[in-house]
Formats: sequence, structure tokens, C-alpha cells
Amino acid sequence: MQNRILCLLTIHSLLLCLFPTATVTAAERKPNIILIIADDLGYGELGCYGQKRIRTPHIDQIAAEGMKFTNFYTGQAVCAPARCVLMTGKHTGHSYIRDNGDPTTDPNFVANKEKYGWEFPGQNPIPDSEVTIAELLHAQGYATGAMGKWGLGHFGTSGDPNLQGFDLFYGFNCQRHAHNHYPKFLWRNREKELLPGNTRELHGETHSQDRFVEVAKEFITANQERPFFLYLPFAIPHLSIQVPEADVAAYRDEIQEEEYVHKGYLQHPTPRAGYAGMVTMMDRGVGEVMQLLKDLKLDDNTVVLFTSDNGPTYDRLGGSDSDYFASADGMRGLKGSLYEGGIRVPLVVRWPGHITPGGETDLVAAFWDLLPTCCDIAGTTPPEGLDGVSLLPTWTGQPGQRKHSFLYW
Repeated sequence: MQNRILCLLTIHSLLLCLFPTATVTAAERKPNIILIIADDLGYGELGCYGQKRIRTPHIDQIAAEGMKFTNFYTGQAVCAPARCVLMTGKHTGHSYIRDNGDPTTDPNFVANKEKYGWEFPGQNPIPDSEVTIAELLHAQGYATGAMGKWGLGHFGTSGDPNLQGFDLFYGFNCQRHAHNHYPKFLWRNREKELLPGNTRELHGETHSQDRFVEVAKEFITANQERPFFLYLPFAIPHLSIQVPEADVAAYRDEIQEEEYVHKGYLQHPTPRAGYAGMVTMMDRGVGEVMQLLKDLKLDDNTVVLFTSDNGPTYDRLGGSDSDYFASADGMRGLKGSLYEGGIRVPLVVRWPGHITPGGETDLVAAFWDLLPTCCDIAGTTPPEGLDGVSLLPTWTGQPGQRKHSFLYW
């Protein structure tokens, strides 16, 4: 009897392979995952975290329809190491990238620069031995795309995003390149894409943020019939303060400017209004992505996470004003500091049917928890030796949430 059942199951499996009966439905498909990272956005700079001067309606809506974390921490207080922690699930006691260093001291740097046409050096690369979120999800059949600021190694090195699990990379490979939001070009995998109207230094017609959102929407549309992992490490509101005039004008009459001593980056005539406009521009891009998910009827089967790579910009650098906006929500420290203001960041998560709307948790969690959580969502086992734990029990209100006995930077 058992042999007969086994035989029937084998025949049934073969028939399914030879004559598939239907496309996998949305209910049966693995959930899509969209991970959005703001650049230098402070804990207190979103409306859902108490911001009074800057409008962020679309991110606030994600929080209202999902869950907000009040004790969530980045992987490090500056860009590259935080992103390495995020990608690998290891805190900085174990992760490879520890600072924003670049490979200019590498004996092969000059030759590689000439060979690959690097105009900016990139940062020190993630080694081949590290396994990223993108690699793990790609192995589960996910289409994988990243649009924004990479900062974990140029192509021509082991840190090439195409070698770290991403089918498509579009954006700034080097963090220094990302200090200008009207660049002459962006990278599409290993090819330069020239941006229309950006021929003047630090000025132009095509804002990098708009291109990130456009390419992200193209990626979603192209992969709507299969599960996808979309990583959006936006380059704003990191300085310089460069934003379309319409976004500045929306705040100019309601935000009072004061004279300041300019320090670094590009000078802006109305920096407070410019900064607020830049945050709202970022929020608008999030809204465009969310609207496309609804239009394509993908939003119910898509997990959306929004967070920031570290605390807000050093006060008054490039015209920023963290005191005026209460960017760190009264906490001590800013970007680059291991005080709370430099490392505690927002995290809001939306997953209809799994996360109860309007939820809030004070669970202590960190960047290194996101890789095992994404693995849990995709139904795969994370690699051994990670520092993170899955946050899925907290999201879904189930028992068994593992907790950290300490956090490490």
C-alpha cells in the first residue's frame, strides 16, 4: 500500500512538471520584500515619530497600516559599516566593513581605476565569503534589485553588487559620488547612464532621487509575476541640500530661516526649507512605490520596511539644523556618535494580513536582525554564525520572540 501511494505521488509530481496546471497565485507566492533605507534621517524626522515641521504622509501611512519600532538601532553610526551590517546580519564585532574607508591604498587601485573607468573610488568591498540578504533571497527564486547608494565596493572588486546577489543595481556605487544629487551619471550595473540636463557641476535637471524611484517602479512592474526583493538605499536627506524648487517652495513661507556660518557641502539660500523639502521629496518617492503596488494588486503580498542608516547630520553642517527640527527627538548625539541620537533610528513595517495596523513595539532590535527576518519571511534558513534574530514573532503577534542580551557596535 505504501509503495502504491509513493508511486502515485511520483507520477503526480512528474505530470505537474510536464503539464503545469496554472500560474502560482499571489496567495501561494512568496511575499515580495521592499527594504527602504533613508540616508542620515534622524529618529525624530518623521511625522509618525513626532515631527512637527516636516511632512511625511506616506511613511506615516505605512506606520498607521503596520507597526512602528521605538527601540530600533542601526548597525553603526556612519554609512558603509551600517550597510554591511544590514546586508550580512552581523554586528560590527563580526562584520567585515568597520568604517567608511576606501581602497585607494590597495596596490591594484590605480590599475583597476583605469581598467574600469572609476571616477570615484568606491568603498572597501565586502569579501566573497560574506553572504548577503540578496544572495539568500536570490537562491529562493527572488528577483533582486537595488536602486540608490551602495557604498560596499565597486565593480571590479568582490563588493560589486552584481556579485553580491543583485540582478540589477542602479545608482551611486561610491558614497562620495552621492554627495551631489544632480550627478552627471549613475551606474546601471557596470554601465554609466548619463542624466539629462546635468552638465553643470552640482546643478542640473535630473535629480538622482527621481531616477531611483523611476527605476524601482520599472523593476516592480517587470517582476510583478514573481517574488522580488527590492532594496532602496536612498541618498537623501544626506547633504548636499539639493532639491527641486517646488519642494523648497512648499516650506519657504512657513519655516523661518536664520543666518548661519556655512560649513561644508553646497551652500543653500534657505537651508531649513531645503532640508524639509528633501525629506518630503523622499517621502513622495515612497508614496509612488506604494501606489504602484496597489495599482498592480501586489500590496497585500508585499512586506515594506522603512528605516535609516544612522542618526541625523552633524548640526549645522551644510546648512542642516538638527536642533530646529528636533531631528534626534531630544536624544544625545548625532550621526557619527554612539549616543542614542547617532544610532537609534526609525523602523516602520507594513504587511497586510500579518501585521495588525497601528501596532507599536518597544522591543530592542537592530539592523542585524533584518537578514534573519527576511529569511523567515521567504521560508529559508539563515546562515549560521549570525548575530541577528528574526523579528517575525513580534510582527505577527506570536509567542517565541528571541531577545538580545546586549547590542554591540
